[in-house]
Amino acid sequence: MLQKKDKYNVAIMGATGAVGAQFLSILAERDFPVDELRLLASERSRGKKLVFKGDEYEVKVLGKDSFEGIDIVLASAGASRSKEFLPYAVRSGAVCVDNSSAYRMDEDVPLVVPEVNSHAIAAHKGIIANPNCSTIQMVLPLCAIHKEAGIKRVVVSTYQSVSGAGQQKIMEMDRQVRALSGDGPHFQPGRHNVDPGEIREFNYQIAYNLIPHIDIFMDNHYTREEMKMVKETRKIMDIKDLPVTATCVRVPVYFAHSESVNIETSRKITRGEALKVLENFQGIDVIDDPETAKYPMPLDAEGKDEVFVGRVREDESVKNGINMWVVSDNLRKGAALNAVQIAEKLISK
Repeated sequence: MLQKKDKYNVAIMGATGAVGAQFLSILAERDFPVDELRLLASERSRGKKLVFKGDEYEVKVLGKDSFEGIDIVLASAGASRSKEFLPYAVRSGAVCVDNSSAYRMDEDVPLVVPEVNSHAIAAHKGIIANPNCSTIQMVLPLCAIHKEAGIKRVVVSTYQSVSGAGQQKIMEMDRQVRALSGDGPHFQPGRHNVDPGEIREFNYQIAYNLIPHIDIFMDNHYTREEMKMVKETRKIMDIKDLPVTATCVRVPVYFAHSESVNIETSRKITRGEALKVLENFQGIDVIDDPETAKYPMPLDAEGKDEVFVGRVREDESVKNGINMWVVSDNLRKGAALNAVQIAEKLISK
C-alpha cells in the first residue's frame, strides 16, 4: 500500500509517447507532489531529454530493475510491456496506474474513472487500470443519467481521432494531408486520393476519409475496441448485464474523440431534467443551445480536461430515451488526466 508522504517518487512508462507527454504536462499543471521523476521508455529513446517544470530529465531504458524506490508508476507503454514489467514494479513497492488494456478486465484489478467509481481504488493490489479513452468519456454522462433515471440500454457510435491510435498514426494523417494540399480543386473524383505508398499505418487512407474499423475484428464481427466499450462500461458502472452496443469509427481529426450516445432509461427523463443532472455532475461541461448553434466539437475540446456534452434531446422512437453528443480530449481525460486523477485519489487516502 502507498505510504503517506509530502512528495512521491514517480516513474512514467512510455514517457516519449503521446500519452507520456501528457503525463508530464498534467503533473506539472496540477502541481502533483513529485519528488524524484523517472522517465522510462524503449531502447530507441535512450538518452533523450524531456522537460518537466523547467528542468531536463534523461530518458532511461525500461527494465525489470527500473522501479526501485518508486512510489507511483504511470504506465502507457502498451499492454505487452505492462504485463511484463508492472509485476516488478509492484514487487518493488510501487502502485501502478496502467493506461493499457493489459489488466482492465482482470477481476482483481480496479477499473476506475474517479468521478464515477473512485471507491473501487481501495481494492487495488498494486495495479489500477485506466479505462479505454472512448469508455471514459461516455461513462460520466451515463452515470449522471443512471443516478436520475436508471439505464436500461446504451447504443453508442464513436468518431475517434487519430491520436487515439498513437504517434505514428498522427504523422501518417499529417503526411497524407500535406500530400493532398497542392494547387487545384480536390473535390473532383480521384483528386483527394493519396498515392498508395502514403498508406502505411492504417489499412486505408485516413485523410478525407472515415474508417469503421478500430482494433481487430472478433468472432462476433465487432471490433475489439467496440467490445472494450461494452465490457469496461459494465465493470465501471457495476452493472454486469447492462445492454451496450457500439460502433467505433476512426475519423480524420487529430485530437479529441466524439460520440453519439443513445440511452434508454427505466423512467422517463426530459431534456430539461437531463441537462440539469449533467450540468451538476463533476467533470462534465454542458454546451447545448440549439438556437445559437452551440454544441461540443473536437477543436473546442482539444487541450481541455472536461467531458463536453450537448445535442441533448429526447428519443422519440422509444418511451423512455435520451440522445446526446459527447466530446473529450482523448489524450487528457481519455488517458493521462484520468490516470493522474487516480494517483491524486491514491495520495489523498
